[in-house]
Amino acid sequence: MVITGWILVILLFAVGMAGAIFPILPGVLAIYAAFFVYGFFISFEPFGWVFWSLQTIILIALFIADYAVSAWGVKKFGGSRASVIGSTIGIIIGPFVIPGIGLLLGPFIGAVIGELIAGADAEKSMKVGVGSVVGLLTSTVVKIILQLVMIVLFIIWLVV
Repeated sequence: MVITGWILVILLFAVGMAGAIFPILPGVLAIYAAFFVYGFFISFEPFGWVFWSLQTIILIALFIADYAVSAWGVKKFGGSRASVIGSTIGIIIGPFVIPGIGLLLGPFIGAVIGELIAGADAEKSMKVGVGSVVGLLTSTVVKIILQLVMIVLFIIWLVV
């Protein structure tokens, strides 16, 4: 059971880290689930209320930051609510419509279309599209860092 538990934990950590880049994967939820898998297969004993509190705070921060940082990129470059919505739609469907580069082109195209619908000119719309990509990349970096912090805290709790 211990070996199976560790295999599942490692797989969930890998899926979680991949989810920081590919929004279709569960990301932080997979990492959080790994803690429960460890507990069920091995032991909950190392984890007290401090561990669960810290991990839950990071989980919540990641959910908020994921949307807020992406929206910040669009707003920072002068985007409207329509371009934030377009960018969000682009993040979701871009990788499916344009495999490979759709992850970057999706939010860009979505933000540009959203801004054009809102009545902006082409130049401003393109600028907002760039902002959506900046927001996406910044959000991805934040997710990677915070998810790595979650994994490191897990390891620290097991070692200490």
